[in-house]
Amino acid sequence: MEMQRNAPRIASAMLVAAFALAQAGSAVAQTAAPQAASEIHTTGMPATQQQGDISFVTGGVGHDEWTAMRQARRQWPLSLQFTGPDAGYLADVQVQIAKAGGTTVLDTTSKGPYLFVRLPQGRYTVTATYSGVTRKETVHVRGNGSARATLSFPAGAH
Repeated sequence: MEMQRNAPRIASAMLVAAFALAQAGSAVAQTAAPQAASEIHTTGMPATQQQGDISFVTGGVGHDEWTAMRQARRQWPLSLQFTGPDAGYLADVQVQIAKAGGTTVLDTTSKGPYLFVRLPQGRYTVTATYSGVTRKETVHVRGNGSARATLSFPAGAH
């Protein structure tokens, strides 16, 4: 008889406990789980690529991707931006990054106006070529977001 009278209270308590457990599990999953590769693209950020020991991301085409990359810029030791006439953004820029000793550590083509590179601290030479016009810039990487360069190309470089 006692069990029958308490059954509704027990059921209610179990329901509340199950709901609280489900909410807590969801919160932990959202804060503790690393982003899966498929989830990264929902943030607007292009996929990180790897070349040897160097990781990099390139893009910035479209509003969402441009915004995501501008926000992530400080998380990368080297941030490059490519512009054309009237500060218009460029893509398809051939980029080589070499250590101070001359050894190339990255050789890629930008898929948008931004190229972010995770490099060890040091001095590097960035060589960027667009439509036959080459620009060089020396950068000193000291930590995340520390080195930035904008490489601009003239109107004739189309």
